[in-house]
Amino acid sequence: MKIQAKLASPQDALALRARHRLEMNCQIVHDSLHRREGWTLCYLLARDGVAVGFGSVAIAGPWKDKPTVFEFYLLPEDRSRAFDFFEAFLAAAGPSFFEIQSNDTIATAMALTYGHNTSTEKIIFHDKLETTLQPHGARLRRVTPQEELELALQRQQGGGEWILELDGELAGKGGILFHYNRPFGDIYMEVIEPFRRRGLGSYLVQELKRSCYELGAVPGARCNPTNIPSRKTLQRAGFVPYAHILIGSITSK
Repeated sequence: MKIQAKLASPQDALALRARHRLEMNCQIVHDSLHRREGWTLCYLLARDGVAVGFGSVAIAGPWKDKPTVFEFYLLPEDRSRAFDFFEAFLAAAGPSFFEIQSNDTIATAMALTYGHNTSTEKIIFHDKLETTLQPHGARLRRVTPQEELELALQRQQGGGEWILELDGELAGKGGILFHYNRPFGDIYMEVIEPFRRRGLGSYLVQELKRSCYELGAVPGARCNPTNIPSRKTLQRAGFVPYAHILIGSITSK
């Protein structure tokens, strides 16, 4: 059996990436990198000349001058040779770091085998519980036009913003970003210091979730693992943790 890893165009891996998305069945945090020209290198993994997987390396933006593995996928029937394929990928791509979503099981197994200094960069949440949190007198107002929101969702670029007001003052703001694999939208929010610890953050997240569903998208969220207030806010609004973004250095063979 001849195993190879060769640099290819992103289009060459589209069918395999579709299989990867289907298996993941969740928000893939770094999926949008493929749509940013010049940001990634894609390597096709082949067995006896037949493409059976791919590996992706980020090389621009935050990863400039630090080539970073962020995806590694093999068809199920070739996973018994996963380490051989990964070593061929490492030899071809020469990455220095990894940034892997932990529920991507094959990629995580490779990162933990060949990686060093592993840590968690973000916790990823998905929506599992419906909540009925009260506004405590606050009023939520969308500032992005509906047409602009729908266009952002369609193009998988940009998003929308909402503001939270209490007694005529700005208490917080948040939004939904749509530059992820369909149908997912990423929720973010911030409550201004004088208005914190009143339950407004969780209410804001709850209502952003509702708006996300109304747009035909599925809400997701992330936070820093050390940000305990954000973790609690997301959980009170019905979000449940399901994965981590693991980062570290990697040994190329």
